[in-house]
Amino acid sequence: MKSNQNILVRLFKLGAEKTVWFYSCILISILLSISSTIKPLITSKAIDVGILEKNESFLIQMLVWITILTFLEVVLQYVLILFSNLIAQDVIYDLRMKLYKKLIYFKTAFFDRTSNGVLVTRSVSDIETIATVYKDGILMMFGDILRIIFVLIAMFYENWILAIISFMILPVMYFITRFFQKTLKKVFADERNATARLNSFVQERLSGMSIIQLFNRQKIEFKKFESINSEVTKAYLKTVFYFSLFFPIVELISSVAIGFVIFTGALMLNYKLSVSAGEIIAFVMFINMLMRPIRQIADRFNQIQRGVVGAERVLNLIDSHEELNNSGTIECKKIDGTISFQNVHFSYIENEEILKGISFDVKKGQTIAIVGTTGAGKSTIINLLSRFYDISSGKILIDGISVKEYKLSAIRSQIAVVLQDVFLFNSSILENITFGDKNISIEEVIQAAKEIEVHDFIMSLPDGYNHKVSERGNSMSLGQRQLISFLRAYLVNPSILVLDEATSSVDTITEEFIQKATEKLTQNRTSIIIAHRLATVQQADKILVLNKGKIVEQGTHTELLKNNSTYFNLYQSQFTEDNELVN
Repeated sequence: MKSNQNILVRLFKLGAEKTVWFYSCILISILLSISSTIKPLITSKAIDVGILEKNESFLIQMLVWITILTFLEVVLQYVLILFSNLIAQDVIYDLRMKLYKKLIYFKTAFFDRTSNGVLVTRSVSDIETIATVYKDGILMMFGDILRIIFVLIAMFYENWILAIISFMILPVMYFITRFFQKTLKKVFADERNATARLNSFVQERLSGMSIIQLFNRQKIEFKKFESINSEVTKAYLKTVFYFSLFFPIVELISSVAIGFVIFTGALMLNYKLSVSAGEIIAFVMFINMLMRPIRQIADRFNQIQRGVVGAERVLNLIDSHEELNNSGTIECKKIDGTISFQNVHFSYIENEEILKGISFDVKKGQTIAIVGTTGAGKSTIINLLSRFYDISSGKILIDGISVKEYKLSAIRSQIAVVLQDVFLFNSSILENITFGDKNISIEEVIQAAKEIEVHDFIMSLPDGYNHKVSERGNSMSLGQRQLISFLRAYLVNPSILVLDEATSSVDTITEEFIQKATEKLTQNRTSIIIAHRLATVQQADKILVLNKGKIVEQGTHTELLKNNSTYFNLYQSQFTEDNELVN
């Protein structure tokens, strides 16, 4: 975990990269500090000379200067706020880009253990809090500190006795500010943690709303939400409590300091010591000017603490090394498609092996099927082939070369996967097929759709290829999403095709379309078909039967039936189920 100081230094450097705006803000802060400090000195002269000595021309001259300085402060304050906000937005734009660029290359295992809600919080609200470090934090605090320094210098210049009296409040204010700073850091961390939990909960429940309603879980889930929402509210109210307590204390100390200055000034006037009425009024203004930036610094600390907590989370993600090792150097536009698994072991969780020494070979253009019970490791083989995960031991070769020696982009550009649960983005059918690749024309898409006989289906949708798909494709049936996925895979023209339970849970008519598309897709390319329904894999060149992470049988459909073993039992059980359904 990074210290606050390191994070602030890093944020300062990020802001300083916006050179013109950043150094303009520093210059403006200096000018503001000077102009605001001069006003009490002018006011003191206006009272002592212009009013008490009844010098009207001098009084008018001082009032003109006060007006000019006030107008100058307004303009400078406007420019300072504008520039600091421009810096803030520019920095968080850069951080959003860096974070998202990092996330899209993270390995699948990272997303397995990190909820989407937490990542959404990091990518959106945590990054937004970083903006406060610039627009309400570092730059403004620099101006406040400058103002305090100039005010202290002016106070000694005006009257050193009253300056010493005024100085008595500074140690008290320092310790109070430090106490609230430390307390607020913990409170803000609790608030961000509670917010992340709330975002994660809401995101997950919205995604699974149909399940909640189907099992009549509305009241139970509402109770859970109420509990988490209560935690967020309590965490936020803690920040409000400590912050609202700080200001009255500061006001009290300010009032006491002004009282001491007036009392001391009155005694000095009574005993005819070196002080004037104008100086006493100036010191009342100075104390207010001194307390205002101190109060504001406390507020800046509040904003900075909130921003630092967000920055710590975001920068930890940016600095993390969750990318899959991509040290391979081989870049190839086309591969033959021969595949070899050699004694492959793999586990998602340490000491809980999923694959236990898997070995098999697939020749170029061959179609193999992988069957077995749920949890046997069928889909894991595909995840390893596509390098979503790296194996624990053994070798996976494509065209006789280890997959680790290829660039990730080279491997994945040659493998097309059609999953059982097809994910479609909230955009048009065309964009879902091409993934926004401008090099693929609509004519190419239509031609490919006609070749695998899904063009008529797409044209039957409202707006055809421009039909807008709802989030995750929920407005379309599973079979329709499958057809879109087949077209997407066909358009890629891969060397290796993977169908992972692509025909399960679809109606008979859609299955016929999918079978035709499958025949077209598997022609002249290496294909791996993972299937639960054995009727769909009988024509495969080789069938691998998995059980508990091991290949227990392999051969053609006919050969495996003759063995009268695991595959035969699976086939018989499905055959019996199908007959019972028909009857």
